[in-house]
Amino acid sequence: MTVRAKKHLGQHFLKDEQIARDIANSLTEIGYDTVLEIGPGMGVMTKYLLEKNYTTHVVEIDAESVEYLQNTYLNLAPRIISKDFLKMDLSEFFQKQFAIIGNFPYNISTQIVFKTLEYRNLIPEFSGMFQKEVAERIAEKAGSKKYGILSVFAQTFYDVEYLFTVPPTVFDPPPKVESGVIRMIRKKNYSLPVDEKLFFRVVKTAFGQRRKMLRSSLKSLNLSDALRETELFTKRPEQLSVTEFINLTTLIENDAH
Repeated sequence: MTVRAKKHLGQHFLKDEQIARDIANSLTEIGYDTVLEIGPGMGVMTKYLLEKNYTTHVVEIDAESVEYLQNTYLNLAPRIISKDFLKMDLSEFFQKQFAIIGNFPYNISTQIVFKTLEYRNLIPEFSGMFQKEVAERIAEKAGSKKYGILSVFAQTFYDVEYLFTVPPTVFDPPPKVESGVIRMIRKKNYSLPVDEKLFFRVVKTAFGQRRKMLRSSLKSLNLSDALRETELFTKRPEQLSVTEFINLTTLIENDAH
């Protein structure tokens, strides 16, 4: 039995064994003994994960893939979760620390990152393959056009490393673009010293008009004139590091009092 790649699920099955092994080997295996693979398809990477010391679970929305995995990897069968990852309450399935890995469908890959950040208290490590442009955006540092909301949010809680680029030819069907593999390792201190909702709002509002200086783009936050005259507000959002965004949020919090 072979599984057809379904366009509406954004499936591109990896067929290169070495790359599958390299991605499986990208996890450091520190701080957890459970791994969740998202979208295993026909298990090209799963078989390498099953050789490791940790316990592998997989989540797969495609019924055809689930049936294939159940028939092919009998030991894995009880740990195949036939669900939509984006709709799962991860704390129901995992009570202790676990890592995430996968060759992520392009159409939901950024949502997978945001969900990981939401459950960051459970996820010390995350490794996987994205469209190259998205992988670069997550790993990008301040001062670049690629640096944006996704970069700031991911790097607030995780150390992000771009590992390697993958050509379209190793997939079936081949996508139109290159792919990139990144690894995110949770920071020791991954809680924010400021109000989290306000921090997210400040970052999103700032990048909503990324070409403008912060004194213009953050107008809707009703800041005092004195605050808007400070030097930080003469910068554009892409010039601010994560630390500066945290400092900016602190200033805005204090301004409201």
